[in-house]
Amino acid sequence: MTGAAVDEVVELLKTLRLPHMRRHAPDVLATAKAQRWDPAEAVRALLVEEIAGRTASSITTRRNAAGFPTGKTFNTWDETISSIPAPTQRSLATLEWIDGRENLVVCGPSGTGKSHLLEALGHAAIERGAHVYWFSLEALGTLVHRHRVDDTMTRAIRKIMRADLICIDDIGLLPVSADTAEALYRVVDAAYEKRSIALSSTLHPAGFDELMPKTIANATVDRLLHHAHVVVTTGDSIRLTQATRGKGVRPLTR
Repeated sequence: MTGAAVDEVVELLKTLRLPHMRRHAPDVLATAKAQRWDPAEAVRALLVEEIAGRTASSITTRRNAAGFPTGKTFNTWDETISSIPAPTQRSLATLEWIDGRENLVVCGPSGTGKSHLLEALGHAAIERGAHVYWFSLEALGTLVHRHRVDDTMTRAIRKIMRADLICIDDIGLLPVSADTAEALYRVVDAAYEKRSIALSSTLHPAGFDELMPKTIANATVDRLLHHAHVVVTTGDSIRLTQATRGKGVRPLTR
């Protein structure tokens, strides 16, 4: 295949908006010529590159849209220091509970890995093709308050429900306003048996009536726990333990 022909193929791929095939076409076509590939094999190799590129781009787009706070994944998760039984960790990592539109509640003391686990599961779900949204409870309350002003609450909730997994973090750390309590209820109610919610809390859901009016707490917990896996973490703060051992910081240099 001549250089002019390769250039023409690249331009045609640009016109067809096949960027990943276009980027790899010169190398693939050169290899195909040198190794005397069957034409179908060259086409297959280019299609594989396009699919791989689109998949990677889609993952990046969905990861950016999710709004994760730190980028923690299972690559930095150490199952040996978590108080959650290892078989439970591995079972959750299969993400079968998301396929079944079930919920996950991780509750326990601060610093025991709840948020890390939720975020790692969220990243894993995105890599499997799911759409994920991440909210702190405070941010969810702010969202509801903002949309109440212009009467677009329904539209905002509908947008959240585009996700396959909705992560809500940090329940129990701060006082819950009326807007925040309503936001939690609205999301849990809208997702009931349609989407999965993963929630972290310093309180067991049975104690949510300590944070919000009993009526709305009961309605929220009733829907949240009907199809849910409840995981309880225990022990001292992992962050504090690492800090006292000098981990988690870089030595100062001159």
